[in-house]
Amino acid sequence: MLLERQFIPDVIKITPKRHGDDRGFFSELFREDQFQADVGPVRFVQDNQSLSATAGTLRGLHFQREPVGQGKLIRCLSGAILDVAVDIRSGSSTYGQHVAAELTPENGAWLWIPVGFAHGFVTLKPETAVLYKVTSYYSPEHDNCIRWNDPALGIDWPMSEAPLTLSAKDQTAPLLEQIEPPFQYAATGA
Repeated sequence: MLLERQFIPDVIKITPKRHGDDRGFFSELFREDQFQADVGPVRFVQDNQSLSATAGTLRGLHFQREPVGQGKLIRCLSGAILDVAVDIRSGSSTYGQHVAAELTPENGAWLWIPVGFAHGFVTLKPETAVLYKVTSYYSPEHDNCIRWNDPALGIDWPMSEAPLTLSAKDQTAPLLEQIEPPFQYAATGA
């Protein structure tokens, strides 16, 4: 597997090696032993899948507050997404900054987003399916979000607001400056 630490080094793009021939390819998508050796002692407890019917569906920027913060391992199964992770760890030198990566079935990459980040994506193609492995169970009482188009975040979404499809929750989410910082930065040695 190829591991690429992003601009914010705690966010890692992971591209599994593909072994191909005239039949297609074989790939180990996830190995817990390798993941833990490279990332740390992470345990996934729930897998989720979303399907977005139209291009321009934006989901996010979501996070869960402690004690059930979620680390997420994201993969695009069909279609394509621009996946975004925003550092919301108070005291971090990259607080309020983000990482963006295009995930497609063709590139086969995963994006690891640890606890302490808000996560969102926009679909670049219709019929886009996304798989999430998460480190804590979904908890409605800890579920939170920040505004996807908060000017302070400077995210360059590839589509204008007009054709976007958003949930009511995402349309009315607060700006980052309007929430109390939900996480405290702790250096991981990464």
